[in-house]
Amino acid sequence: MKKLMLLMGLLGGFMTQKSMAQDSPIFPKGEKSPNVHHTGNVWLTELNAPDSVFSYGTSVAISDPDARLNWHIHPGGQILIVTEGEGYYQEKGKEKRTIKKGEVIKCMPGVEHWHGATPKTGVTYIATSPSAKGKTIWLKKVSDEEYYGKK
Repeated sequence: MKKLMLLMGLLGGFMTQKSMAQDSPIFPKGEKSPNVHHTGNVWLTELNAPDSVFSYGTSVAISDPDARLNWHIHPGGQILIVTEGEGYYQEKGKEKRTIKKGEVIKCMPGVEHWHGATPKTGVTYIATSPSAKGKTIWLKKVSDEEYYGKK
C-alpha cells in the first residue's frame, strides 16, 4: 500500500509539473503596443529582426479579448501561426472567419485584411513577414459592424 501511495504521489507531482509547463507561455508577453494601428490591448515581442542573411522578421503578438488590428496590407505577405486562443481573420471582400490554436494563416502579398481576438477570447500568434518587400501599410480601423457583425 505504501508503494502504491508513493507511486501515486510521484505521478501526481509529474502531472502537476506537466500541467504547469503546458500553461506557461513559450515567449514573454513583450511590451504593450501603443494604440496607433489597433483597437484594444496588444503586446508584441520581436523574436527575430530581419538582417542581411534572413530578410524576414518574426514576432509574437498577444491580443486581449476584443483587440484587433486595423485593416492593413503586407507587400510581401505574412504567415500567422496561432499558438493560443481564438481570433478572427478577414480579407477584404470575404467573410470574417474564426481562427484557432494550431492554425496557420497565409496572408497573401498585397491583400487587404485584418486579424485580432474574439470579443470573449484573446489570441496569440507568431507572425513572420519578408521585410525586403516593404513595411506593413496601415489602413482604416475595423468598424464595430465589421468586427461584431452588426448592421
